Parts: sequence; structure tokens; C-alpha cells
Amino acid sequence: MAESLLERSARYIDGSVYEGPESINPVDRSFHEIADGVGMVCGFSHIWTLDTGEGLVVVDTSQPDWASAALEHLRRWRDVPVDTIVYTHGHVDHVSGAPVFRDDAMERRRPSPRVVAHDAVGRRFDRYELTRGYNDVINARQFGRRYRAGFFDFDWLRPQVTYSDGLELAVGETRMQLIHEKGETDDHTIVWVPQHGVLFTGDLVIWAFPNAGNPQKAQRFPLEWAAALRRMIDLRPSLLAPAHGLPVAGTERIARVLDDTATALEGLVADTLAMMNAGASLDEILHTVRVPTDLLERPYLRPSYDEPEFVVRNIWRLYGGWHDANPARLKPPPDHAVAAEVAALAGGAGALARRAAELCEAGELRLACQLVEWAAQAAPADEEVHAARAEVYRVRRGSELSLMARNIFRDAHYASKSRLQPEQAAD
Repeated sequence: MAESLLERSARYIDGSVYEGPESINPVDRSFHEIADGVGMVCGFSHIWTLDTGEGLVVVDTSQPDWASAALEHLRRWRDVPVDTIVYTHGHVDHVSGAPVFRDDAMERRRPSPRVVAHDAVGRRFDRYELTRGYNDVINARQFGRRYRAGFFDFDWLRPQVTYSDGLELAVGETRMQLIHEKGETDDHTIVWVPQHGVLFTGDLVIWAFPNAGNPQKAQRFPLEWAAALRRMIDLRPSLLAPAHGLPVAGTERIARVLDDTATALEGLVADTLAMMNAGASLDEILHTVRVPTDLLERPYLRPSYDEPEFVVRNIWRLYGGWHDANPARLKPPPDHAVAAEVAALAGGAGALARRAAELCEAGELRLACQLVEWAAQAAPADEEVHAARAEVYRVRRGSELSLMARNIFRDAHYASKSRLQPEQAAD
């Protein structure tokens, strides 16, 4: 008999088993009835649904392809109207499938679902409208070939019902509490359904180290995230329904996951603030503050997407601003001017590139990247330099655990590889 998702999550959590990111985050469009009246469609973000007896409540809609698959599953599971859609937050992978639900309702001559969200979701959509081009650039780096250019070029299905702190929501006899929390975003909602014991967490639980750093995205809130996790423990849910990763059953098991995640975030914040208060620079803090290894080895806290070093930067930005305490970087010269001066001192861009290759071979990858960047900025048309840069970032990409770091380094690798003649560009 096939192992259920709940059985898999219990095995991983209870036995500290880790079998890779694919095993903990299914995205195969499959449908699972996790509990009586609670369904899950596995997607880039999961689509959760609750049968209230008088229509379905859908928590997050993923992206259009997954939304279409979800509707096919839901028709076979419960061929009743979708009454309500709740956005846990306004990220594209959680909301862009909503028009599929709306259009399906129109085609079937049913009322369109009402959309409910925190009142900051609309402001997020406004910001996305202002930064469409930028979002294309950064998401292409962050997600690589999986990202489709122009993904932000659509009309947002905006919520018709919004709230500020909390909202009691009823569909039929089912009562839900929508609670505002901060964490990955400032517009986050958790959905607590006491009569089912189920807690829909959105991205506050993702079966990876919390996405509280993300070097290319807006401010995250790690201490508020930890506080939200502690409040979630107090609710004593018996079923945890995250937007990414596996569902979790059992009050004590759920509490362990939430407590470990909160502890990791609280430690980062406390240690970073202690050094800030003692006058340390960002550079000192970045190379000092760490999450205990035993926490990072938990199957639900592996730094496979974001990572603690990036979270430290976000803590500094939240509490200390953007200046990193190095006075030379308050009003710095252009990068290319620094690169040219360093290259001249080193004996040319080629010398920098060759030294970068030596450092790369010795495993000094941080230094190697800095030197090869200076070389490329000093001699942007030099194929020897770009060959070295491509190789340094190929090695650096392979050494990293987090998707964000790997793909940013991958982007740099391919940028230099594209500058080479075909015989040089071959892997």
C-alpha cells in the first residue's frame, strides 16, 4: 500500500529523515483527501480546499496550470460550487490561479467565488504593477529556466473582502478564523478551522529554512514570524496544512516543527541584534552568527531555498538600515572604477582572473568570486577573463545548498559562458 503524505511527514519528522527536496514538496498536481472534507492539490504552492457542506472554501489558488488541474480534481471529489477563495498572501504562486476559478464559475453559470485576504494584498498588487520589469529580471535569476518571462503581465483578481487584524468567516455551518501575521510578507493570513482542528499556514511553514532572507525581494520579518509560529502552537491544531511541503498530523508533532522553526529564527535575531548593539559591522555579523547545526539538519529546516546568512542581512536591514558600517561603502565609487584600479595594481585583469582560478581550485570560493568579478568589470570583453568567471561560478553554484544562491551563481556562470566562442563555451 502506498505511503500517504501524512505517513511520510510523520516518518520524516519522527525519524529525522531527509530524502531530498522533491520528496518533501510534491508539485505533481495530484489530489489527496488529507482528512474528512479537507483536500489538497499538490502544486508550486498547494491548493487546499475545505468542504463546508454549502460550498467549497479554497485556500490559495497556485498558478493557472495547477488551478486548472485542481478544478478537475474538485469536480470528481465534490462537484459543488467554490464559495470562497482565501489568499494567505499576495505572492504570484498563491494568487495567479484565481482567475481560473472565476472563469470556471462563469462557464458553469455559478456565482463567482468571493475572494478574501488581508488588506495589504491590494497594495502588494499595486507594487507589482510598478515593478513588472524588475520582477521579471529577479525571478529569472531566482528560478532559472522554470521562470516564464512576463509572468506578472496579467490582471490581478483582487479581494472583495479584506480585513486588518482578524476576521470571523462563515460558510454554512463552518466557522473559520482568519488571523493576520507577518513573516515572509506583511500581508499574511493563517486560517484556523477549530471544528476540524486544521490550520492553513500559507508560507509560514514551507518544509525548508524560512524564506526570511531572500536577497532580491522586499523586507521579511523574522522575529514576527517566530512569534506567529508560537501563537500557532497555542491553537493546538491536529492538522497542519502548509502551502509548500507535506501536511503534518498530530498536535505534539506539529508543535515540534513550529517550535524548532521559531527557535532558529529567534536565535538569529537575538545574536544579530546583540552584535549590532555592541557596535559590530554587518561584515563581522555575517561571518559570526550561525544557526545550530542540529536545527539545520531537521528535514523541515534544511536551507534548500533560503538560508540563514541571507536572513541576517534582512535583520540588519530591518533594524539598522542599508549602510553596512563600512564608511567606504557609504558613497562608493562605481564598481568598474574599483575593478580597474585593483586590476592595475594586480598587473591586469588576466592576473586577477588567474588568481581567482587558483583560489577556486583551493576551495576559497568567496574570494575567487570577488576577484573574478573585478577582472570581468575591468575587462568586460576579455574572453580569457570570462572563461575564468564562468568556471568559478560553475564551481560556486555546485557548492551551494539554497536554490537562491545556486541560481544567482548559475546566472553569472551563463552570462560569462555566453561571451565565449563555441569551442570555449562547451561544458
